Amino acid sequence: MIYSWQVPIIRSTGEQMEFRRVLIAGVFFSWVLSVGGANLPPCEFPAIYNFGDSNSDTGGISAAFEPIRAPYGEAFFNKPAGRDCDGRLIIDFIAERVKLPYLHAYLNSLGANFRHGANFATGGSTIRRQNETIFEYGISPFALDMQIVQFDQFKARTIEMYNQAKDPSEKDKLPRPEDFAKALYTFDIGQNDLSVGFRKMSFDQLRTAMPDIINQLASAVQHLYQQGGRTFWIHNTGPFGCLPVNSFYVHNPEPGYLDQYGCVKGQNDMAMEFNRQLKDRIIKLRTELPEASITHLDVYTAKYSMISNAKNLGLADPLKVCCGYHVNYDHVWCGNKATINNTEVYGNSCKNPSVFISWDGVHYSQAANQFVADHTLNGSLADPPIPITQACHKQ
Repeated sequence: MIYSWQVPIIRSTGEQMEFRRVLIAGVFFSWVLSVGGANLPPCEFPAIYNFGDSNSDTGGISAAFEPIRAPYGEAFFNKPAGRDCDGRLIIDFIAERVKLPYLHAYLNSLGANFRHGANFATGGSTIRRQNETIFEYGISPFALDMQIVQFDQFKARTIEMYNQAKDPSEKDKLPRPEDFAKALYTFDIGQNDLSVGFRKMSFDQLRTAMPDIINQLASAVQHLYQQGGRTFWIHNTGPFGCLPVNSFYVHNPEPGYLDQYGCVKGQNDMAMEFNRQLKDRIIKLRTELPEASITHLDVYTAKYSMISNAKNLGLADPLKVCCGYHVNYDHVWCGNKATINNTEVYGNSCKNPSVFISWDGVHYSQAANQFVADHTLNGSLADPPIPITQACHKQ
């Protein structure tokens, strides 16, 4: 049986009432959006500038360090494409939805075209700088503040180069200076701040650190606003406790450690607290940045709905991993080789990645990313409830 309910949301302008329809024990179908975007023209974003971690990295960390190897990327690109996925990420589906090319990574110097934006995200990035190297726990040196510095340099240099260019072909790969104000600025970052917190802090210590982490994200948005950015699309963090990697090393959990779907309850509780504080901070940002259109995306709900309804959706066990070899205490990560009991083992892909939620134990599959995109880009899990194609309109 499928149940649904309606949640009234009071909007401040004229106390207008809107209803969202929520579907549980099944798939999200349609949401009633009587307020947001019904009569608004579509936005014509000339570019996307993205900031984030491996959930949206399209080649940054792969260019800066060791390239991501096969079988990554093979489900869509037919080769490794700098993404921690078998195919496309949510940022790729965003580009498709607003009819722009896939983003090239800022750090990728070969064959890049930045006319329609740039991607500053790198796998392992955090909001707050971490005092460790990528070779220890995979944390990127390009924290959010460095991504913003890179954006500033990118903007200044491309404007200078554009204005100095004499051949039109030189300008074709550069953003038009006026496009920075019209661009879509996207954020998908914070998961690794929780990861570091779970490794180094108690839950109470991490909870205490959250306001500073979130304020640093807010500072990044404020800086981009001062640089002329006006449209911001900000993802909250997903259900960290549902990443299969969490079960690799915990074989006999205590009662209450896991929820009914096998997710680490305490970690998910912390992710939800992070999201609560993030949403509150975004509400304040709207007051601080009066000309900005800031949309908050509830990615957590989309992902947890998919995980909790995996069977009904025809998907594999959400705690099972498509790529890699993970048996008992032996772990060979996706694309790697190892010798186990005198036998060489390769972390290969499963036969049908399209039914898996987790690609490699940490990152989502293309199929999962498409599900999340389909259930967020239409505005059904957005605040304000507006599709990404109309996100330039301040609500």
